[in-house]
Amino acid sequence: MNTISRVQSAKCGPVRADEGGPTEVAPAAASSTAPWPVGPRASSVKTPRLGFPRRSIDVPRETVRLWWLGVHGGAGETTLAQLLEGSWETGHAWPQTDTNATEPPDVILVARTNARGLRAAQLAAIEWASGSVPVHLHGLVLIADAPGRLPKPLKDFALVVAGGVPRVWRLPWVEAWRLGEPVCAETAPRAVAAFLDELRAQQLGADTPIPTP
Repeated sequence: MNTISRVQSAKCGPVRADEGGPTEVAPAAASSTAPWPVGPRASSVKTPRLGFPRRSIDVPRETVRLWWLGVHGGAGETTLAQLLEGSWETGHAWPQTDTNATEPPDVILVARTNARGLRAAQLAAIEWASGSVPVHLHGLVLIADAPGRLPKPLKDFALVVAGGVPRVWRLPWVEAWRLGEPVCAETAPRAVAAFLDELRAQQLGADTPIPTP
């Protein structure tokens, strides 16, 4: 049997210490195990002229439970796929299942907190809100684009973007990963580990590699 998983060639090192701020920029659900809203809130939003491409996926949910959509190059979706078993990146496109699928794919957007990343996340949120994308969107992950505090203009912009998706998480800058240390869930900073635990509680990830034929 094969497994869809990210195999690390090097041993996990001691990364654990947090280097960033809060995990949330939008109100959290009352319970991490309660279902999150995943459908568009507004029916009057028009589909943007320039949206994201579609990518056909022919993978059962038992194999890939969650898709990461990086809304721009370097967003960090590959790192998140390495951290959470049972998840995979979409290649900067909306995943689409065939017409016989009983459930649309589960998706989380990924962006950096710079202006380019936030603009791209806003575009993806508008496209989703228009109802033109048949996915379950669980939210948006904003990954710090640099160490330190987010400048006020970007912080304010992030709050605007947060209003267009069901949920937003902020993950810290991790200097160790930038320098090439192995990306491992076991040694991830606490904010990242808490985020992964929350997704597993929603059954959007797995504790071990998922076997496939």
